[in-house]
Amino acid sequence: MSSVANHPLRTQAAGRTDAGVHAYGQVVHFDSAAARSAYAWLLGGNSRLPPDISLRWVREVPADFSARHSAFMRSYRYVIHNHRGRSALLTERACWITGELDAAAMHRAAQALLGERDFSAFRAAECQSATPMRRVQAIEVRRSGEFVLMDIRANAFLHHMVRNIMGVLLEIGQGRRPESWAGEVLEGRERSRGGMTAPAQGLYFAGPEYPERFGLPGPAQPWFPA
Repeated sequence: MSSVANHPLRTQAAGRTDAGVHAYGQVVHFDSAAARSAYAWLLGGNSRLPPDISLRWVREVPADFSARHSAFMRSYRYVIHNHRGRSALLTERACWITGELDAAAMHRAAQALLGERDFSAFRAAECQSATPMRRVQAIEVRRSGEFVLMDIRANAFLHHMVRNIMGVLLEIGQGRRPESWAGEVLEGRERSRGGMTAPAQGLYFAGPEYPERFGLPGPAQPWFPA
């Protein structure tokens, strides 16, 4: 983008993701006095990006907009390929679990995580957030053919929070733990009581939501898997 603007600039993203995590709709902002059309920013930016990153839209925003701080809600999807055979086409695109998962049990268990709660049990040790409090607005686990999907929406997320939630739900989905375990882990507020951290490649950042006055598109509708 500095090349398109013809001057140095700094970018800020809506949120950070771990290495190996994907994004349908990351939002990035930067400040520039350069006079360029939205199409010029889009075409010029994409011509200088690597193949695995692509700009979808560009909008001018008010000076008080912040990709990170103006967002009031964020959404993620976690994708599990639940099949005995490994798919070559899904390498680095989904978490592969061979044993049959009970998606309905995972969904019921996940409802214990709704609301404004202390998510200390689901945060990584290196998490830099000043508070473990987060508000989960919605969480759904469902089966779609060979896939099990989790969609989660919250005001913000702690480091590894979604992957740690999925780690607990996988134990429940495989019948190793009762459905009540998700709520028990949450109430325990200790990371050591939880399950594994689910692999990064199954996680997708759907995107952030902003106040209507900014006129920005909402989070992307995840297209994978159909």
